Amino acid sequence: MATIQDVARLANVSVSSVSNVLNGRAERMRQDTYARIEQAIEKLGYRPNQIARHLKTGHIPILGLLVPTTSNPSFGQLAVAIEQVAQAKHNYRVLVCNTYRDKQLESKMLDDLIGLGIRAVIVISSLNDERHIEAAIDKGLAVVSYDLGIDPSKPAKHDHVLPDNRLAGRLAANHLITHGHKRIAFVKPKGATISRREKIEGFLGAVGEAGPEYSAQVIDIDGGSRFGDNELGQLGFEAAQQIAAMRPRPTGIVAVNDMTAIGVMAGLRHCGLSVPEDVSVVGMDNVTVSEYVWPPLTTVATPVQEVAETMVEQAIARINEPGTPPREFSFPPHLVERQSVSAPGKPFQPNISSD
Repeated sequence: MATIQDVARLANVSVSSVSNVLNGRAERMRQDTYARIEQAIEKLGYRPNQIARHLKTGHIPILGLLVPTTSNPSFGQLAVAIEQVAQAKHNYRVLVCNTYRDKQLESKMLDDLIGLGIRAVIVISSLNDERHIEAAIDKGLAVVSYDLGIDPSKPAKHDHVLPDNRLAGRLAANHLITHGHKRIAFVKPKGATISRREKIEGFLGAVGEAGPEYSAQVIDIDGGSRFGDNELGQLGFEAAQQIAAMRPRPTGIVAVNDMTAIGVMAGLRHCGLSVPEDVSVVGMDNVTVSEYVWPPLTTVATPVQEVAETMVEQAIARINEPGTPPREFSFPPHLVERQSVSAPGKPFQPNISSD
């Protein structure tokens, strides 16, 4: 295995010159010297020892990323976007950790990341207690959190990036109302998170403003685990059985996320009901598979790419300028209209291209 000394000998330069190239400090170096070093690195296949670099600098070019679980496609989709931005724009890798919304586990993982020399972490969590995150910040860790806003009752210690979840709930409910639905239900796993609460608030607010002839209810499905992240499709399927037995039955359903919505549609079909003729369904998140289920799922989309770029940029900025005042970034969602919603009783019209 080639060493930095081997590169220096082949390029006929000092070891410090090679180190300057590797660490981006070659602005004053002659172009021909820089070219010789680059050629030597490529010819020898030299790769810097990241452990040695960590011991020397105290950190490594890796961002930590804590997610509830990548088994939820919305978190997996966001993790991929974060990784792509970090690599393409900053040459940072991303270390993904599944926390299962467990505060003790989150706290331990934050300490482990600090011990590895990681200086910035993106935390995706809807837990309203951030004391363990603030403790990690006090130890020198830069943190950007997703899905939680700044608490105005106390000084903020880190940046917050969040979608407008109340607007998401309103968009979904209003879309059903616009199509003539008056009995509407919101389906979610039983566990309570801040984002779920805000989506429900927006949903109920929109239905309440529509008039007294409109009714709304929230259907909680108990999946056994605290938040149901691993059983979203199954929970939606079970919710559909409950919905099918209701009298009068809701004609429009908003699901807390797309995987639950897809489970609802499958469960309704299993009960002999059709989507959208008997029941219309709206999801949230716009995960990739939502476009390819049948019928294609109408959903409320978060601008994932913009969210990922903002979180990575803020994390890197906090590494370079740790004293920057914390900021909050809110991103409005938008409705993606497909074919899982129609007027009550209207037959499903497949949108099939003729070519």
